[in-house]
Amino acid sequence: MTSISKAMSIADNLTQIYEQIEKTARDSDRDADTVHLVAVSKKQPTERMQAALDAGHRCFGENRVQEAQEHWSDLKSAYPDLKLHLIGPLQTNKAKEAVALFDVIETLDREKLARALAKEMQNQGKTLPCFVQVNTGEEPQKAGIIPADLPDFLTFCRDECELDIAGLMCIPPIDEPPALHFAFLAKLRQENNVVDLSMGMSSDFEKAIPLGATYIRVGTGIFGERASHI
Repeated sequence: MTSISKAMSIADNLTQIYEQIEKTARDSDRDADTVHLVAVSKKQPTERMQAALDAGHRCFGENRVQEAQEHWSDLKSAYPDLKLHLIGPLQTNKAKEAVALFDVIETLDREKLARALAKEMQNQGKTLPCFVQVNTGEEPQKAGIIPADLPDFLTFCRDECELDIAGLMCIPPIDEPPALHFAFLAKLRQENNVVDLSMGMSSDFEKAIPLGATYIRVGTGIFGERASHI
């Protein structure tokens, strides 16, 4: 596929995703404007991200700080309305770089990281919205706060660290129905007085929207499969 046809494909994919969001929201008696699309650009070549930018999209998600710096350091100055979400695990020693580059942190999952982010935001004079990642399946290999620990962790983040906790985020277990975990995260939101929910990806965002997702994270559905050498 030529670069021109690939760019057209990405623009078409974005249009299709927007239309799916609109239809699913309408069918769920929701306003589609309350559902925000995070285009997951991890491991994508720059020309694909540029194609999405050319199509008018401005909200992107990255998994790693270093890769995001390579992708976006120059583009951020060219697109002042660009919003970058960190959607992958964050090491505390990368907090300084993350606060400098990203606009939203979606993977707050431990007290040490909360302290590091709070310190860096104070040092840099910034306030970034944060999502607490919840391990809804309580999977030992996966990051995230265990649901039973969520109330105390939120209190710590809000009161001791003075972080702006905008919402909750989850990645359901791959072998369980995602809607069960989306509904559970929505219940936790209601119980803990947070506003946003980041849940749903390319294969299941149409299940997440009726259950209250305000941010969906879509990569393959926009950019196609990632090449193995990227």
